[in-house]
Amino acid sequence: MIHETRNEITRRRTRARAVAVQRENAASVMMMRITAVMVLLAMLLAAGSVFAKGAPESFAPLVKKLKPAVVNIQVTQQPGKSSPGQAPQIPQVPPGSPFEEFFKDFFDKRRQQNPHSRPLVSVGSGFVVDASGLIVTNNHVIDGADEIRVYFSDGESLEAKLVGTDPKTDVAVLRVTPDEGTELTAVPWGNSDTAEEGDWVIAIGNPLGLGGTVTAGIISARGRDIRSGPYDDFIQTDASINKGNSGGPLFNVDGDVVGINTAIFSQSGGSIGIGFAVPSNLARPVVEQLIEFGRTKRGWLGVRIQSVTEEIAESLGLDEPRGALVAGVTEDSPAGDAGIKSGDVIVTFNGQDIDEMRALPRIVAGTGVGNAVPVTIWRKGALEQFTVTLGELEKAEKALAAAEVVKEPSAESDLASLGMKLSPLNDEVRERFSISAEAGAVVTEVVPDSAAAEKGLRAGDVIIEVNQEAVDGPGDVARRVQEIEDRKGRSVLLLVVRGDDRLFVAVRLKQS
Repeated sequence: MIHETRNEITRRRTRARAVAVQRENAASVMMMRITAVMVLLAMLLAAGSVFAKGAPESFAPLVKKLKPAVVNIQVTQQPGKSSPGQAPQIPQVPPGSPFEEFFKDFFDKRRQQNPHSRPLVSVGSGFVVDASGLIVTNNHVIDGADEIRVYFSDGESLEAKLVGTDPKTDVAVLRVTPDEGTELTAVPWGNSDTAEEGDWVIAIGNPLGLGGTVTAGIISARGRDIRSGPYDDFIQTDASINKGNSGGPLFNVDGDVVGINTAIFSQSGGSIGIGFAVPSNLARPVVEQLIEFGRTKRGWLGVRIQSVTEEIAESLGLDEPRGALVAGVTEDSPAGDAGIKSGDVIVTFNGQDIDEMRALPRIVAGTGVGNAVPVTIWRKGALEQFTVTLGELEKAEKALAAAEVVKEPSAESDLASLGMKLSPLNDEVRERFSISAEAGAVVTEVVPDSAAAEKGLRAGDVIIEVNQEAVDGPGDVARRVQEIEDRKGRSVLLLVVRGDDRLFVAVRLKQS
């Protein structure tokens, strides 16, 4: 009996130890799971801090840091001088006459009431990019200024001199000379390419002349083309921007300048939450050139380009509409010297894909003059590589002359499949349509509701190429169109001269 009791005690102790071990193991597993969850949460939080920056509890610390670098700009323009007889003159009266004082008082009051007799004063904004006294603003803020004065947040003011200006991007650079021992607060440029829709931004400026005003919002859109210039690529923001904000900075939450506030969309003249800023990555190279040279030095390729539509892509054998279609090449240009031809489609430039036509001018302009860059073009169903040494756009614009010689005309033709009639070039049609082209086939009639009419072709247009092959008259055009029809082609690509312009037009063939 005693032996059995001891055995029972031993068994109980063994079971107790086993239960204790199981509990320890379970506790250890639980701790491992908790640790894993905490690590995962930490990783997620870290990832969140990298990819998405939330709004701070207050922008106040950032504003205190940035505000001294933002300036108000006051521009004065002297009134135009009146021509003799244009403005009333004080009548000649005897000196000392009672009428002398009367007329003097009368015309002094008239001048005070006449706004054209006083200097015109306008306001804008700007920001310091170099502590030595370099300030960036918009070109339209200082355009036509006789005097420019810059006011700082502490109330001090300095006269500013114009360093350089660029109307194409609406950017200007000013210089002020700080008092000896005074160092201005400057702000750094940011990378606008990394700014995303939904990111917080802050605008500081001088709206409606109120001075030192801070507004906040988000980036609403990227790459906006508002038809203000050849390099439009605006950042759209809903941060409140009004008249007077022009030239002021658009900051990200790190305090870097990602844009220059330039324009608003408004039917009332006030902010409705649609403002536009020049991206810093477009403005910064322009500012650097203005500081170094006093003017811009943009890259020049020497081509006239147009968009690639679905019809054009199909006729050229491209997999999708992309790139920039070369409608013409300037004689003795970098593109011409490299072997690029009319009808080529530029799909990459200096390693950058050209997704749409309007991207090419910006990329070329931002590439250094004299640089040899690789260019990929699509020509006759295959990709080809070229190397182009860029010229300078500003020099080319001053002396740009292009003349192309084409062949002689032939007999009239009726292109029923396209819906138009063609005639050879002769003195009669040249005079009738004011044509300067030396050869080709002139459109004399377009059938309403035809394929040609749908694409905007009209009488007086001169066809000089069909599917990238030169034509010497109506008969040549008709022959080449017939060849395309025989191959069961669905569209034909025409190169048309209209006045001083050249454009490619892809026209659907009438299916029999």
